[in-house]
Amino acid sequence: MGRLSNKVAIITGAARGIGKATALRFAQEGASIAIWDINEELGKATAQELVDAGYNAKFYTVNATDFAAVTETAEAVNTDFGQIDILVNNAGITADASLKKMTPEKFQKVIDVNLTGVFNCTKAVSTYMLARKYGRILNASSVVGWQGNFGQTNYVATKAGVIGMTKVWARELGRKGITVNAVAPGFINTEMIQTVPEEYINKLKAATPVGRLGETEDIANAYLYLASDEASFVNGITLEVDGGVRI
Repeated sequence: MGRLSNKVAIITGAARGIGKATALRFAQEGASIAIWDINEELGKATAQELVDAGYNAKFYTVNATDFAAVTETAEAVNTDFGQIDILVNNAGITADASLKKMTPEKFQKVIDVNLTGVFNCTKAVSTYMLARKYGRILNASSVVGWQGNFGQTNYVATKAGVIGMTKVWARELGRKGITVNAVAPGFINTEMIQTVPEEYINKLKAATPVGRLGETEDIANAYLYLASDEASFVNGITLEVDGGVRI
């Protein structure tokens, strides 16, 4: 316990799923949590859960695709908490279709959230980290960013792009006290996958050497390590948390 004591973490898309699990895990380790999400109802509920459990948390409604709004909200967090130490760029969406059926609008929508949104949040928040010469920036990629996935031209493009941006920022910010890393989940048991037919889920399990889906806590624990001082010499990596699915 206490691996993130006296740290302030912004977690985007933290109203549910991996983001929510990460918010709870970070809070358990002593961090104050700024929950960023476009879903006001779920975001407020998650923040209240943390507060009721005795943790320091606050919800902010923010659309990661709006740079002006992101900049304003980053300033608000810095004012409210006095500092920003950790940014987890977790927010993301899917809008799947084969190349033949994918519209330009559907392609751009995913790019705007999953790639431009990561740029916007990092651009705005890194200003405060640079001022203090300390920071941990963590980006959500995916195993499909390496291997591709049928019907996910837009999503795969963003997750491959995140890996590239992570490496660039690691080079640019490392000497300034800020490390930048990514996490690439495999098949994770989130709300989204729970709507998938059981037959398909069994296929996913069979394709994973450890024989199960990942849990949101598995990803949260990976983020925790990379956010902690234990990972102070880890910079520019993409940590696969996939049960060995890419072996």
